[in-house]
Amino acid sequence: MEGTLCDSCGVGLAGEAAGGERLYCDDCLTHERPWSRGRAALAYAGGGRKLVLTLKSGDRTEIARVVAPLLARAGKPLVRPDTLIVPIPLHWSRRMGRRYNQAALLALALSRQSGIPVCPDALVRTRRTRPLDFPDHEARFALLYGAIAANAARAGALKRRPILLVDDVMTSGATFSAATRACYAAGAREVCILALARAAKDA
Repeated sequence: MEGTLCDSCGVGLAGEAAGGERLYCDDCLTHERPWSRGRAALAYAGGGRKLVLTLKSGDRTEIARVVAPLLARAGKPLVRPDTLIVPIPLHWSRRMGRRYNQAALLALALSRQSGIPVCPDALVRTRRTRPLDFPDHEARFALLYGAIAANAARAGALKRRPILLVDDVMTSGATFSAATRACYAAGAREVCILALARAAKDA
């Protein structure tokens, strides 16, 4: 997305920032964000929503490669020396049903596009949670609390590294929050987030 953006989640904002000032949307001012900064390539509406849903449920895995340049451009302000790309994990039972993790496909495509290293299995889902298709913000965060952890076999990769978490869509931020805390628990130096699409409140 272009124009004035929330520096924490990437949603579009009205007005302009003065003198490089960081601006934040109402959601990010109201709810604690454990990550440092965030961006989204698209709004989760119209064509952006169609792309996300087709990638997630339409078995169109090539979309990850098509949108990689958009992700790279959106995520450029978040990249630090020694950044490691890490996708949001999918529980193994959901991955078996879907046959792929769309966030991992996006992370791998972004890595190929940008040259930034990626660790596709740095994080794991410790339990299967029900879909976050309900509006209660606090319930979403409670459901995800502790549901994501560092993969014991890959935990060393996160230590003292700036991490760029990647997912297909951000709605409340509950999933990104759980993943961010897992990265910090494993010793990450900084965590930023990047979503293919950001859902606004009226989306």
